[in-house]
Amino acid sequence: MQNKVRIVLVNTSHPGNIGAAARAMKNMGLADLYLVAPKQYPSPEAVSRAAGATDILDNAVVVDSLEEALADCQLVIGTSARERHIPCPLVDPRQAVDLVFEEQLETAFVFGREDRGLTNEELQRCHYHVHIPSVEDFSSLNLGAAVQVIAYELRMKGLLIADAPVVAPKWDVPAATVEQLDFFLEHLEKVLTKTEFLDPKAPRKVMTRFRRLYQRAQLDQQEVGMLRGMLTAVEKCTKVD
Repeated sequence: MQNKVRIVLVNTSHPGNIGAAARAMKNMGLADLYLVAPKQYPSPEAVSRAAGATDILDNAVVVDSLEEALADCQLVIGTSARERHIPCPLVDPRQAVDLVFEEQLETAFVFGREDRGLTNEELQRCHYHVHIPSVEDFSSLNLGAAVQVIAYELRMKGLLIADAPVVAPKWDVPAATVEQLDFFLEHLEKVLTKTEFLDPKAPRKVMTRFRRLYQRAQLDQQEVGMLRGMLTAVEKCTKVD
């Protein structure tokens, strides 16, 4: 299961935290590290803090945007320290890991900036938010420690079910990737705007709520194709360009 899980660090400020995250991953058998626009990388400090997990750093994928890091993922779980204006399903680390093993999908755990975490827009790209229930009067975790918590839970779950019977994935068609869902939502927004369901001058949070709806549904690739075919039919009937 570990080869289906990637750790994504967004806009990390301190290279030592990248090294600490790599060490935490190596300790628990994870290998795939994605870095979204790190402030300073590569760095000797990252290598020093990795303490031997330099293979994780050497193979890290550095990208410019979160969209690139998540494009081929099917399940995205973002870390969040607080409730948001438009809430998404909130889970603790153990529940998040249960989802990973139950769904058996290409999964990303996304960690935000050291000083302010993930933006609302970034969290809206996540199917679930995971909250580490630290004490209220000292709730801020170091980035490496937060990665360690998630990696540890993944390791423990893997050990727990190592001798259990293999359960076939529930999908008869592969689950849709983040990129496929993004293309569908762009298509949907275009049609809703052209048919005047959506007013681009006052969109409110309509598309945000549609994103949450379809992420919650966890569409497969055939379902996304059907929905896009439906939108294309609407375009033809209404002569939408």
